[in-house]
Amino acid sequence: MRRVSKIAAAGIATAALALSATACGSTSSEKDKDTSSSSSAGGKGVKVGVAYDVGGRGDHSFNDSAARGIDKAKAEFGGEIKELTAKTTDTEADRVERLTQLAQAGYNPVIGIGYAYANSMKQVAAKFPKTSFGIVDSVVEGANNVDNIVFTEEQGSYLAGVAAALKTKTDHVGFIGGVDVPLIKKFEAGFVQGVKDTKPGVKVDPQYLSHGSDTSGFASPDKGKAAAQGMLDNGADVIYTAAGSSGNGAIEAVAGKKGAWAIGVDSDQYNQASLAKYKASILTSVVKNVDIGVYDLVKSVKDGKPLTGTNSYPLAKDGVSLATSGGFIDDIKPKLDEAKKKIVDGQIKVKTTP
Repeated sequence: MRRVSKIAAAGIATAALALSATACGSTSSEKDKDTSSSSSAGGKGVKVGVAYDVGGRGDHSFNDSAARGIDKAKAEFGGEIKELTAKTTDTEADRVERLTQLAQAGYNPVIGIGYAYANSMKQVAAKFPKTSFGIVDSVVEGANNVDNIVFTEEQGSYLAGVAAALKTKTDHVGFIGGVDVPLIKKFEAGFVQGVKDTKPGVKVDPQYLSHGSDTSGFASPDKGKAAAQGMLDNGADVIYTAAGSSGNGAIEAVAGKKGAWAIGVDSDQYNQASLAKYKASILTSVVKNVDIGVYDLVKSVKDGKPLTGTNSYPLAKDGVSLATSGGFIDDIKPKLDEAKKKIVDGQIKVKTTP
């Protein structure tokens, strides 16, 4: 089993991405059907199959972050990319079929963007032992041909909590999660801890847009906008949203209230063209460099040494970070740097559950 030894730091975070195609694309909602696109540079390049989560390339968040890594690999190595996108109505059989379709067509690696692919990938990887698979945000146990790409979302979210506590004027902030699953609970846990460690008296309102197997909370900007508006009406003036493209709606709502701040997620949302009219209200973003993990996997397959096992991209290796675009957190940088150092050094243990 080969493990990640070094994560190249990133000029990758704001390039055009496309799972995390969170950075580029429209503000649109969910795709109703599987969509695919393939491009070929001919010959000896890579042949990558990508199964995006709901929202797909163009969600300006999670999927776009993954897409940036795919695009970087394609630009460097040439070859062919096949992209399919999940629906909010997907069943386990749909996910199995999507991954199987890519593997049968000879794509290698096949990458599932999002925890929802964990069970289906375990099944499909067993049927295609010579194909390399990768999954973002989950761990597929017992598979020796899967690269489990995971991040310390709670650590980046802790820093967002520090920033929120230092910037709130009302001592009231909010957290909006897409779906109340363990992964998004990590974002909430880190954020709340960061707020409370910095300023214990600040009130934190958490809210989730959908529950259980209903993944619509990741692709419903209208729900994100309504949730954020409710928090603003109740006195919150800083709102952090970890909800895929639903976060676009939350940012829009925050931008409508003078003095309020939005905190973005996964990609540097200040630099998203589709959110440009709201960027003066985007305090920072918790950037999750999914692109680095995805690129590392593709390169390892190209080099003939596929990554397998669980490969973690923590704060210490720039797997997660706070964006500084706009300069809105420059005045609190010393306190953020202090908190980051304490996390990296192990002085602060960030919770993964609220």
